[in-house]
Parts: sequence; C-alpha cells; structure tokens
Amino acid sequence: MTSKHEKNLSIPIIDAHQHFWDLSMLKHPWLCEKPLIKFRYGDYLKICKNFLPSDYLKVSKNQNIVKTIHMEAEWNKSNPIEETIWLHKIFDKFNFPNALVAQAWLHENDAESILKHHSQYPLVRGIRQKPNYNDKSKPIIKLNNENFRKGYQLLSKYDLLYELQIPWEYLPDATNLAKTFPDITIILNHTGLPNDRSKNGILRWKENLTEFSFQYNTALKISGIGLKNQQWNLKNNGEIINSAIDIFGIDRCMFASNFPVDSLCATFDEIYDTFFEATKSLSFEQRKKLFHDNALKYYRPI
Repeated sequence: MTSKHEKNLSIPIIDAHQHFWDLSMLKHPWLCEKPLIKFRYGDYLKICKNFLPSDYLKVSKNQNIVKTIHMEAEWNKSNPIEETIWLHKIFDKFNFPNALVAQAWLHENDAESILKHHSQYPLVRGIRQKPNYNDKSKPIIKLNNENFRKGYQLLSKYDLLYELQIPWEYLPDATNLAKTFPDITIILNHTGLPNDRSKNGILRWKENLTEFSFQYNTALKISGIGLKNQQWNLKNNGEIINSAIDIFGIDRCMFASNFPVDSLCATFDEIYDTFFEATKSLSFEQRKKLFHDNALKYYRPI
C-alpha cells in the first residue's frame, strides 16, 4: 500500500519560509529573554531551543524538500548583518538555506547602509520589517510612516523584495504601499494572519486580501495559519488555504512550513500533508507551482 508521503514525493518542495537559530549565541531576545512576549499562538516556550539544519532535516524527512528560504528570525537589531553572515556559513556547510530574507529597519537613519551591506551577500533576496500598529511597548511604525517609506523606496535600488507580516486589518495600507511603489515586490507572510475564523472575520479577511491582490507586484505565502488551542487539520484550515489560492491565483501563492514556529500547532508532516490534501483537485503542474515553481521565481534560490 502506498503511503500519503510516497504519493507526494513526485512534487519537489521549496519551503518558502523557515527559520534557524542557535540560542547559545544569545542573539534572539524574544527566544532567550524572560518573560516571553505576547504571541499569537500563546505560550511558545516549546520552541525556545536550538533549531539547526540537523533538526530541520529530521522533521522534514518525509517530504520532498529540495531547497529552503530562510526568514530573518528577529536577531538582535543592533547588528542584523551578523545573521546574514552566520547563515552563509550554514549554507557553506549544509548547502541550504538557499536564499535569505534579511532584517533591516527601514525607518532608521542607517537603513541604506544596512541594505547595501545585505545586498553584497549572494543569498539575500529581500528584507523583512514587521510594521507595528498597536504595541505601545515598541515604536509605532506604520506602513504610511514617512521615515519608513524613505527607507522602503531604497529596496528597488538594491534589487530587494519586501516581506510583509501584518494582520489583515491593516492591509489597506499595504495596498497603498504597493500602488505607490509598483517596482517593489511585496510578499505577504502567513496568509495575512486570518486568526478570526468567525463568519464576519473570514469575510473581512477575504475583502482586504482581495484588494491587496489586485496589485500586480504582490504575492502570498500560505503558512502560519494555525490557531491557538485548535487542532491543525483540513477542516480548520481548508477554507483559508483554498480561498487564498482563489484570491491570489496559482501563479502568486507559495506554501511554507514556518518551522519551527508552527511546530506549536502541528508537525511538519501534518502541515504539508494538509497542503497536499487541500490541493488534490489541482493538476500536477498547478500543484508544482504552489509547492516549488513560484518560490523559485520569486526567490531565485541557489
């Protein structure tokens, strides 16, 4: 009898969003310092331990992972270049991750210096800065902030895309950003964080996501859709997965594990098996775009 994993192995996977960290380096305050910060999945003590290539290979062994894209993991912001250097050393040893999204703070005065430095490393493809709309313990930096936009417009100069992690409620600002700077690609992380699964919550998420999708310079990563204290399965996540694909289209969506963060919700196999199950009605070529080709197009992994 053929297992579900064996059936899926014919489709190569580029994991479009994963993290590594070595906490002995003390470079990740959110993982190393106590008390832990407020987090959408609740208590995340379980992931406050090293997650390195050997760990990734172990959890992903049943899936046909051929390349990965590393997402900045909130390294100490005093020197984000250190993370890029560290990850290149990992690549030299393990031959992955195969592309990087680095950290930079676009509203700060040294933004161009940081972008220029990052762009000199062969694996760097983009920048993530999470905007802050309501956490008063940190500087409030919105997408329409003048200093943020001053740094943001430099991304095109250094051929870098922008990774956006923001709740769907604020997507109208992201739509405006995409319109204003059409030469910069925005990849929306974690499906726009559809945490409100009420009928009205899903309707409003769809409306804002649809408006954002109308901008041709945008794309979507389907990941990070677990729910606190709810089982990960197709019943709880199928509507989100398929609605996202319907809204953005098969040519602009990518699947990703968000590991190890999403290990708080499910195993690596549970996540990818659900992606496969949700797309079983699609053709091989359509699924290959979602699992592999679109990430290849946007990130140009080595």
